[in-house]
Amino acid sequence: MSIRIGILGYGNLGRGVECAIKHNPDMELVGVFTRRAPESVKILTETAKVYSVDDAEKMKDQIDVMILCGGSATDLPEQTPKYAQWFNVVDSFDTHKRIPEHFANVDKVASENGHVGIISVGWDPGMFSLNRMYANAILTNGKDYTFWGKGVSQGHSDAIRRIKGVKDGKQYTIPVEAALEAVRSGKNPELTTREKHTRECFVVAEEGADLARIENEIKTMPNYFDEYDTTVHFISEEELKRDHSGIPHGGFVIRTGKTGWNDENSHVIEYSLKLDSNPEFTSSVIVAYARAAYRMNQEGQNGCKTVFDVAPAYLSALSGEELRKHLL
Repeated sequence: MSIRIGILGYGNLGRGVECAIKHNPDMELVGVFTRRAPESVKILTETAKVYSVDDAEKMKDQIDVMILCGGSATDLPEQTPKYAQWFNVVDSFDTHKRIPEHFANVDKVASENGHVGIISVGWDPGMFSLNRMYANAILTNGKDYTFWGKGVSQGHSDAIRRIKGVKDGKQYTIPVEAALEAVRSGKNPELTTREKHTRECFVVAEEGADLARIENEIKTMPNYFDEYDTTVHFISEEELKRDHSGIPHGGFVIRTGKTGWNDENSHVIEYSLKLDSNPEFTSSVIVAYARAAYRMNQEGQNGCKTVFDVAPAYLSALSGEELRKHLL
């Protein structure tokens, strides 16, 4: 039996989820739910339909997992708890400082309704979180470093686009090369947020918009830009389309540590990603966790989970026997 998937939101992430489902034979896309007029949204899967978000509740018995593809700034804090009352849900909430609050909100609703909600799934938070945890457990005497980029952050770009007067925009996160090299060489530097990354924004403003206000709102935005050296470029729509149409990303999780009775041996654990498409990779991670949400719920589990709570075997379409034979 196929795991029946719904997608709520059909932007870059929603389209990526649809593509990922195609490559997972144990899943089928039932429907895409949109705030737009359903007839205006064209999807790729011929066997699925497009519905209004208002119809989602009516389909709670036809969907095993609803994948929520909204933005972290305003969509997911409301949507994930709301839809957890009707479905098992997975989201990619990526505002790190608000994860505990988001977890509590989703946990209450999912627990009360017998569903599993897996939040903050992607590569960071997500795969990077797991690698930080593994490295911490192994090198208990050590230091963590995470570098993102160079690449487009979907969450930060979304946050820019929600500012009044902004028509479109892209934001690049860029590691400070000197800081990255100092970590890899084992110097264990003490680095502030500002010393590790810079942020570069390319913004298309609406005609007549106050550019100084927009730039100030970006640079002072809490949880997004206020702790970074941020550069804002105002460009035309044509320039954005020509020079910034891709959505690449990547990054590094590094832990340095020492072992031995007198800390005589040094070690570096590094996990890295280089992604042509941030949303398509994120979508692929989300779809694997949708499988986990379904399996865990089938076993009787409920409530909110993060990547820390999901055993790796739940992610794979392979059986335990196959995993032990081919991957162990």
